Amino acid sequence: MILPLEADAGASPVESVPAERSALASFWAAFRENRGAVAGLAVVVAIALLAVFAPLVAPHVPTEQFRAHVQQPPVWAAGGSWAFPLGTDALGRDLLSRLIYGARISLGIGISVMLVSVAVGIVLGLAAAFLRGLVDTVVMRVMDVITAIPSLVLAILVVAVLGPSLLNTIVAVTVVYLPRYVRIVRAAALSELSKEYVVAAQVAGVGRLRLMFVTVLPNCLAPLIVQAALGVSDAILEAAALGFLGLGAQPPTPEWGAMLADSREFIRAAPWIVTLPGLAILITVVAINLMGDGLRDALDPKLRRS
Repeated sequence: MILPLEADAGASPVESVPAERSALASFWAAFRENRGAVAGLAVVVAIALLAVFAPLVAPHVPTEQFRAHVQQPPVWAAGGSWAFPLGTDALGRDLLSRLIYGARISLGIGISVMLVSVAVGIVLGLAAAFLRGLVDTVVMRVMDVITAIPSLVLAILVVAVLGPSLLNTIVAVTVVYLPRYVRIVRAAALSELSKEYVVAAQVAGVGRLRLMFVTVLPNCLAPLIVQAALGVSDAILEAAALGFLGLGAQPPTPEWGAMLADSREFIRAAPWIVTLPGLAILITVVAINLMGDGLRDALDPKLRRS
């Protein structure tokens, strides 16, 4: 009869190996270490939801005028009313409704500029990195010329040529911020070209387009994502500056910069008309920047805070 072997009394129990976390779970664990980034993400999500559901959330149509309530103060001031919680402007339009609809326009401008800039920047940056020679020289010299001109001056110049409108504002701001994406993609692609996996793909006969967009591009996305997130806030500020100068969205469009321009003469008589759009721009830009800092720390382990 064969007796079962007894376990050695001094042997240590077998330790279980923890399951490996997914890339998304690891990213979120690193991102939430930055409390400011989490707070910024929450604010951005709240503003985005307000923008998406503006017709359901806004109490009034943003262009509707209430002549009996011109320059009515907010609800917390004397003479305020819950019918207009944040008061009305010089034409009797509800400020809360205009701010909510303005979030849709300002975020739309920022996201549109970011998407177009990233798409064009990827194509030009990869072309400059892979083709080199004349293509690289021409692309980078054009980017140098754009960078040499102050951003607001260049945006004003583009709008002056195309004409003031919301679409032309997006085009102007896209031209202004395109060089940063081209440079990031080109630098990241050049650093990847000398690595073994790229050489192996070239030896295996991978086509140039597949090598550019399938093999190399995914490894260049980390700095591009961070810059894209921060670029949204820069685009919102640039669009607000154009709107303030009267070169962006035209009245009665409820764009935050244009709202500031329309109300600057009432800064003493009705300060809430100027203050509230400015606060909306400030809160949105700060929240996006905080979120971008968290993305940077989470995507680059070298930058994570101890």
